[in-house]
Amino acid sequence: MSSAIEGSISLAAYLALFASVGFIFVFFNLLVGRFFRPHNPHEEKGEIYECGEPTIGSSFVQFDLRFYVVALIFIIFDVEVAFLFPWATVFGKATHLMNSEAVVAAVDGGLGSDAIGVYQELGVRAPSVVNQLVAESGSVVDAVRDNAATLMTLAAVEVLVFFAILLVAYAYEWHLGALDWIRAMVEERRQSGTSPDDSNTASATEPVMSA
Repeated sequence: MSSAIEGSISLAAYLALFASVGFIFVFFNLLVGRFFRPHNPHEEKGEIYECGEPTIGSSFVQFDLRFYVVALIFIIFDVEVAFLFPWATVFGKATHLMNSEAVVAAVDGGLGSDAIGVYQELGVRAPSVVNQLVAESGSVVDAVRDNAATLMTLAAVEVLVFFAILLVAYAYEWHLGALDWIRAMVEERRQSGTSPDDSNTASATEPVMSA
């Protein structure tokens, strides 16, 4: 049996063991609670208190879709923040190599402890000195610093491109009117030449839409 198949079987076994332990734990607690917890049903216990109001009328009501549109736009742009973490990690590691107090060169002419640690955290399994880069820069320290400066420049350019794409998407949403709270009224005011500041004076006579 190959090592890949053995690894897959062991992984499946661990997952099955984890799922079994979780199922037994939940079932055991429910079973114990079934025998030991008090059972005293009452009409007042089923009422809504401290967290809502009694429902009135049918549940089939018309919800305002503006809330969902704004929430979707927020989620779309909020998730993009997660893509900044890898960039921040690379930029931070490169900044650490540029620090004068960082040990980037060893006594024997190899990489220092800080440089090895940073390169391993960036994904280089076995970092070593490239003689050609050392010859071009003059020393190991200069080669590492030049490499870090190049990495910082690339990271800065990439994040600027990323922000530019986000700004284009934001401008596109703004142009479509997705950020307008009430599109029909905003479009009507644009055609009639009414400024958005006049909405306060007209709000007293306009109907209020709510969920």
